[in-house]
Formats: sequence, structure tokens, C-alpha cells
Amino acid sequence: MAELEVVRAGSLTLLQDSGRLGVAQLGLSQGGALDMHAYCWANYLLGNDMSCSQLEMTLGQASFKSDLDIVCAITGADAAATIDGIPVKPWQTFCLRKGSLLAFNYPRKGLRTYLAVEGGFQCEPLMGSVSTIVRNKVGGIDGGRALLVGDKLPMLKREFRVKYTHKALYVAPRFIPDYEAPLTLRVIESYQHALFSEHDKAMFYSNTYQVSPQCDRMGCRLDGSSLNTVVGGIISEGIAYGAIQVPPNGLPIILFNDRQTLGGYPKMGCVARVDMAKLAQAAPGKEVQFLRGNIEELQQEWIQFSHYFGLPY
Repeated sequence: MAELEVVRAGSLTLLQDSGRLGVAQLGLSQGGALDMHAYCWANYLLGNDMSCSQLEMTLGQASFKSDLDIVCAITGADAAATIDGIPVKPWQTFCLRKGSLLAFNYPRKGLRTYLAVEGGFQCEPLMGSVSTIVRNKVGGIDGGRALLVGDKLPMLKREFRVKYTHKALYVAPRFIPDYEAPLTLRVIESYQHALFSEHDKAMFYSNTYQVSPQCDRMGCRLDGSSLNTVVGGIISEGIAYGAIQVPPNGLPIILFNDRQTLGGYPKMGCVARVDMAKLAQAAPGKEVQFLRGNIEELQQEWIQFSHYFGLPY
């Protein structure tokens, strides 16, 4: 096997794939790439199966070396990547030559950058996935921890593919998100939506919130005007991906992949799955607004995305 060595680990670099599905009844989070749009395009460019693992770098600042010529792709936040000091464009494939240093800086736009290699990283799966969930101490390497300097990730040997000039494959510009664009999240109203007052519902949709610095892979906390309704007596229940919790302080929390499996806070509904990738790239201070979504239209959008990339859900 070839190996990719971690020269600089960055603030949070995790091994992720499409997630560990069907394990919530065991108390385990699903994990997986937060930005599925970027993750799927990286695997698509390389001809990988959509379950192939990648590296998810939050705030960049990581660097790597390979002991073999390999074909890679970078998607997500533009972290000004370079190979031996020469700039590498994101959203396309490129060849990383043996011994060269692939380095990422702080993202110019967005928050999370994805690095994929041809064939994916060959790490041992747990319950069908290698996704790292630090809170559950599962997946990745060494019991679910972030990558450290000196870690070596095994890869398939495919040197014959890159002995000669590599012809880059690109994502069409219309499919590359603008992470500086205004962020409006469409909401599927559900859960305890009917228990909130009409005043709070109006405030929820008219407010402009800001992404809080207290965000992680469990959820995105929002700062702004608090909702006033106190909804009590809720029995803890299963929490869906994208659920919008409203805790006692009245400030919404949108739940990500590493969310807890049960919760008792009232919920306004869920952010549409197709919009969650945009939220995954929202840095602290980014303004966020909500919009009522049409469930049939949102389902069709997700079906189109899922079918295009061959996702199993």
C-alpha cells in the first residue's frame, strides 16, 4: 500500500466518508462529511465510489506528503493549497508526486476543505464506515481521534495512472458554491412547530441570525434575537439531521452529523438536507436567514442530487 503522511495536522483534520447510517438505536451518531456537496464532487472527479473516505479539514492549515505518485482532488473551502509552493486550484483533480509537499493555508472562503485520493483511504471500517466521531471515540484511526503529525494513511497503489502528464478534470463553474453569498436556509416545518406562538414564528423567519463561534460538528449555534416561547413537557425523542432546536435561551441550534441521538428541546422543524452543505461552510459571524420550504420541491431537489451521485439514500 501507498501512504499519505501528515506533515502538519491543522486545527481539525478528520477522516470522513458518507456516514455511519442505521446506528442511532445504539446511541451512535452518524458522522460523515458535513458538506456532502463538496464531498460527492471530490469522489466524482476521481471516479471513486461515493463511500470512499476523504480528509475533512476545518480551517485548513494542514500539509501532507505521499510516498507514491497519486491523483487527488480538492473541493470545498479554498484554502490556497500549494504543491512545493506552486498554487493548486480547488474543484479539480491534480497529481501529487512522490515526496512533494501538499500544503493548505487558512481558507479564503468557507470553512471546510476536502482532500480526496483516487480509491479513497484504505482504513478499517467500523459498522460500515470509517467516519471519525471524536465524541463517540469511533472511526478514523486510533479510536476516533483527529489526525496528528506523523500519522500515515494507507492508499491503493495506482502509480501506472500518473506516470505521464495528468489531464485535470474540473467541476463546472455553475456547480461551485459561492460561500460569500447570502445564506438562506429553507425549513421543513415539523416536530413542535405548532406549539410555538405566531409571534415567535414570525420572528424566526424575519430575524437575521449570525453563526456563533460556539459551533462544531454536533451543531451550529446562532446568535441574534431570542424567541420568547417556552415550550415545556417534551419527552426526549429522536433527533433528525438538520433539526432546529430552540433551547431555553431562545436562540436556535441546527444539528449536524455528530448530533446526539435523543433530545428534549422543542424544535421548529428541520433545515432542508440540500441546504445543509451551505451551512457547513458558514464561518462564525456569517449571517443566516430562514425561509419556509415546500417539502415536495425539496424532496425532488434531494432526489436529483442523490441520483446524480448514486447515493443510497
